[in-house]
Amino acid sequence: MHSGITTAYLARYRKLAETAGADRLLPLTGAQRRFLLTRRMRPQARPDTVPLFFRFPRGTVDPARLHRAALRLAARHPALRGRYTTLRGTPVLRLGEPSVEVAELAVAPGTPAEETVRRALLAWPAEGPVLRLLLAADPGSGQELLTVALDHAACDEQSLGLVTAGLSEAYAPDGGAPAAEDGLAAYREAVELQLAAEQEAASPAARAHWAARLGTLDEGPAAPAPTTAPTPTPEPESVRPTGALAERLPAVTGAARGAVFPALLDAVGAAGHRLLGTRRTLAVGYPWGGRPAGAAEVLGCFLNTLVHPAAPDAPLHPGTGSPGGLDALADGWWDDLEHAGTPFDEVVHAARSGGAHWSGTLDGLLTFEDLRRRPPLVLDGVAGVEAHPAGRPIGAPFAVAASNGERELLVRLVWDRAHCHDRDAEAAFDVLLLTLRHHLAPVPAAR
Repeated sequence: MHSGITTAYLARYRKLAETAGADRLLPLTGAQRRFLLTRRMRPQARPDTVPLFFRFPRGTVDPARLHRAALRLAARHPALRGRYTTLRGTPVLRLGEPSVEVAELAVAPGTPAEETVRRALLAWPAEGPVLRLLLAADPGSGQELLTVALDHAACDEQSLGLVTAGLSEAYAPDGGAPAAEDGLAAYREAVELQLAAEQEAASPAARAHWAARLGTLDEGPAAPAPTTAPTPTPEPESVRPTGALAERLPAVTGAARGAVFPALLDAVGAAGHRLLGTRRTLAVGYPWGGRPAGAAEVLGCFLNTLVHPAAPDAPLHPGTGSPGGLDALADGWWDDLEHAGTPFDEVVHAARSGGAHWSGTLDGLLTFEDLRRRPPLVLDGVAGVEAHPAGRPIGAPFAVAASNGERELLVRLVWDRAHCHDRDAEAAFDVLLLTLRHHLAPVPAAR
């Protein structure tokens, strides 16, 4: 094993567990530690959350039955029945009894349910259950919006399918089959395997790769200046809604699926340069990872944040990708995936050793989900229709989310209106879609 941040953390954790009771404490993965550290550094101390939104016909969801189902789900997964906290300066998961929150939100007349839910998520307290379900009836629409929200420290993309499938099963009249065990042994083993993988990934070769790959990054301004004045709003920044745009393209199928992510990376880089109006290399972060080899498919957070250096493009046709083409970008991305396990903090240190003047701040975010991996949320035989409300805060000036399903590729751009003007975002979204269509041709646009 290589020395590094994970090795130092494990030494502190083991010393703490000897005196504080190892049976009730679990170590945290690198991603979980980063979420906890980021939370402590924020003035409002609000956790990062992963919400899913589903529309059901009004009256479909029984709150009491939903609460019982959520408790059954939490009982099976240690990541859902503890507190992510710091003991003697060491981040840990302290196990507890299953606890969830199910709340029916009062929606004021004339206020969309999405706005009520947005404000409730902004007010999410750091203390309390890591799984919360919010139900808001949409006035006059005959529908209700169910939000399934989790603390990001307890959930990654691979976990979402376990959550929707688990809630669907537990909501059934018989409550689903009882858990054979509480899952503690499997979860502990998965976390330990993840930490061992993180230690191994902090190798001299990995550090050298990231030093060379990210050594040209430079810190952008604390508040990127838009080309025109930001959209005025009377709301305080803590509740200011982000802007959002979305486009539905035909699903990418077959062997072409392998080109979707490199195409997205290139498109996000091109859009980011247009949106932020800068010629420096941008740091685009994206989650990557899964359960370590040999680990059970447990619910938790095992992702890592990788960083893609998006250089200013100079293509023959503006907005159609990087100078070296998609093949060159994909080659660099595949090299990055060879070192995908290197913890983010180690990557930042390596980049700085390579000459980067960069603290780890991300200019943009990219998330990609293959919807074939996530079962629908079905309550009493009714499948919820997934929704994507706008306005949620993001951890960067802009973010792109893409979801590839059986029929469509949904692409969404959100931006922080404190940093970016709506007109700049609209132009950047055009660049994003133009670049994607260029790479994924001959797929036509579908409006």
